[in-house]
Amino acid sequence: MTRTPATSSAPPRGEVTDQAPGGTDLSHGLKQRHLSMIALGGVIGAGLFVGSGAGIAAAGPAIVLAYAVSGLLVMLVMRMLGEMSAANPASGTFSVHAERAIGPWAGFTVGWMFWVELCVGIAVEAIGAAAIMVSWFPSTSSWMWVLLFMAVFCGANLAAVGNFGEFEFWFATLKVAAIGVFLVLGVLAILGLLPGTDAPGTGNLTGHGGFVPNGANGLVAGLLASVFAYGGLETVTIAAAESEQPVKGVAKAVRTAMWRIALFYVGSMLVVVTVIPWTNKSITENGPYVAVLKYLDIPAAGQIMNVIVLIALLSAMNANIYGASRMSYSLVQRGEGPRFLAKVYGGVPRLTVLASSAFGFCAVLFSYWWPTTVFKWLLYMTGAAILVVWAFIAVTQLLMRRRLERESPEKLVVRMWLFPALTWVALAGILGVLALMLREEDTRVQLYSTAGLTAALAIAGYARQRFRAARS
Repeated sequence: MTRTPATSSAPPRGEVTDQAPGGTDLSHGLKQRHLSMIALGGVIGAGLFVGSGAGIAAAGPAIVLAYAVSGLLVMLVMRMLGEMSAANPASGTFSVHAERAIGPWAGFTVGWMFWVELCVGIAVEAIGAAAIMVSWFPSTSSWMWVLLFMAVFCGANLAAVGNFGEFEFWFATLKVAAIGVFLVLGVLAILGLLPGTDAPGTGNLTGHGGFVPNGANGLVAGLLASVFAYGGLETVTIAAAESEQPVKGVAKAVRTAMWRIALFYVGSMLVVVTVIPWTNKSITENGPYVAVLKYLDIPAAGQIMNVIVLIALLSAMNANIYGASRMSYSLVQRGEGPRFLAKVYGGVPRLTVLASSAFGFCAVLFSYWWPTTVFKWLLYMTGAAILVVWAFIAVTQLLMRRRLERESPEKLVVRMWLFPALTWVALAGILGVLALMLREEDTRVQLYSTAGLTAALAIAGYARQRFRAARS
């Protein structure tokens, strides 16, 4: 990884660096076990445990097909990102790659968009986690739990990157164990080997209106629901830059993405719609996992899943604080933000951790003060942000691959499959999903709002690029 001299005011165009202005590098405190579990647990979020119920209600058993299609798209995006990140590990990941391949305006746009998305995510997850705690302790107030969670995870991220790694290691271990137990119970029930249950056969898959009961419209709605459940996979390429072996860590994480997605997402959805009818009201009221566990007569199924969802929310909150702080650190270190924030203390960019946590906490306050105005628009502006990020990744990889083949072929330790054909397929898929968002009013508003944020950032980034070019 190329590094710039400590006296440089900004890294030269095209160089990847994680060196702060004061000459202190980010630490490499993440162990391989941390990175492996971050990659493994990154695909398991609250969206899978709870949000997937809306997708099942819309698509019926065809939700399995929806998750398979969107999962294939995500695997292609991760393969592209893995190729670039293994060649040039950096805490700014796709923002750095976009700057090198397209221009500083692109790195500015995609980087700050991702930062805003993560900070809003911090607020959403803090509010969700607090709601669970209030349901357990009715005499408490939501703000108390939000403040506690923000303090704990901000403090952990301020101390050392190893703290983030340890939290995520154990969070991911618990989430993976929960999914594993669920899949085992589900498979036993499908085979009729679980006491008190009969093998359902294909009755729930083909009955109740058929495999695609709501037609193409239902399948599209399920596809849109499934795409946004995959957010969080990008964090592993950010974390890889601070691991003991960045190239090896990224390569391993990307190569195992296929079976993780197939097992956790597609496998879980297949178990749910096979074991119980997709019309079961409990799927949307309690979530698909609780519905299945209750059907299998597992004691305290609802509370067990509440604990798992709480862990998933806290895990996502922790990961978002980490990801937002590293992305903003990379941006300001490259001169795309206030330079004083780029100082590193003890291997940790503490000022960007504080700034990211503060923005997230402000978003929480917005949800209390202006839930139907300011906070709602924050959610809308980031509604399609992940698709914009994926589109930048695809375009960047198309340009970067040619440059790597020409200048540094030895860095291509991870290669995109069937390049450039599958890159173009992925880009077409991303644009297709964006087009599908125009079909429904709610997703249409999200798309327009995200487009507005993207345009504003792109204009600001291009203006900065022209201004800096004129001064040099």
